[in-house]
Amino acid sequence: MKVSVRKISEITGFSPATVSNALNHKKGVNKETADRILKTAEELGYRLEEKISKIRFVIFRRNGLIIDDSPFHPAVIEGVERQAKSLGYETVFNHVDINDIEYNTQLQEILSDVESAIVLLGTEMQEEDFEPYTHAKNKIILLDGWSDRYFFDSVLISNTDSAARAVEYLIDKGHRDIGYLRGDFRIQAFCYREIGYRRVMDRHHLPVQPEYIATVGTKIETAYEGMRKYLEETPILPTAFFADNDTIAIGAMQALKERGYDIPGDVSIIGFDNISFGAISDPPLTTIHVYKHEMGEMAVRELMRSVEDGKKIKTKIQVCTDFVERASVRKI
Repeated sequence: MKVSVRKISEITGFSPATVSNALNHKKGVNKETADRILKTAEELGYRLEEKISKIRFVIFRRNGLIIDDSPFHPAVIEGVERQAKSLGYETVFNHVDINDIEYNTQLQEILSDVESAIVLLGTEMQEEDFEPYTHAKNKIILLDGWSDRYFFDSVLISNTDSAARAVEYLIDKGHRDIGYLRGDFRIQAFCYREIGYRRVMDRHHLPVQPEYIATVGTKIETAYEGMRKYLEETPILPTAFFADNDTIAIGAMQALKERGYDIPGDVSIIGFDNISFGAISDPPLTTIHVYKHEMGEMAVRELMRSVEDGKKIKTKIQVCTDFVERASVRKI
């Protein structure tokens, strides 16, 4: 059985970060501590054939419609970097753009670096984008992404359950005509949030009216423009909307207010992500809080656990959310 860093940590009493630093001969560990750790490792038969010297945080970009200028992803990045540092690893950031002519060459270099382990930010990845990553020679964990065809260790948001909770809240507030503000770039997260919306509507035998579904852009300005066009073509609105995320919700709210609608007096809105701007929007946005920093930290911990233990079973961890009640929903 492979001896793990965690096992050496338990025997010596030193933290996993200190053990890892000593085994990899990094600075910051005094000689006496390092000698004790190395001696214990040798006695246990610990082998260092595959030294991981760094964590690569690979940020996949398809079109930038979600990750560019998003306040969500810097928080995730900070969590990754903070946890990596605490474990004694440097973080190397790689931005890969599938539309770049150098994409395949860049990817081959990243996936063949056996001295690194990869946290792959898969927010914008579509099903067809995952296949090259299955050939990686290094360990990978997928963060904020989902593949139905390929299996990776993953840390992601509980999208369906969280969206369902938001729609249940609207129903509890007396709403029956509930619309959906749908992002036009259908990332996997949005698809699973739509499932949650439709699941609850079906559970309560409430029809999903096509005229109550507004497909808009995924940036504030394009969500605003999309909602303006929708309002020009739709004479009757639902009493409430669930939005794919806060950015979409805020852009749509601007268009609604411009047309003379009161929020929440005429229309209630719930977002998703709990970005900071939502707390100071007018009105403050009811939303779903995602543990962004914690997801980044968890991805690094699970990745290094996989490296140290040599586990072969793939696991998908869905991180639960919290509901944040503010002033954008009224009770009927």
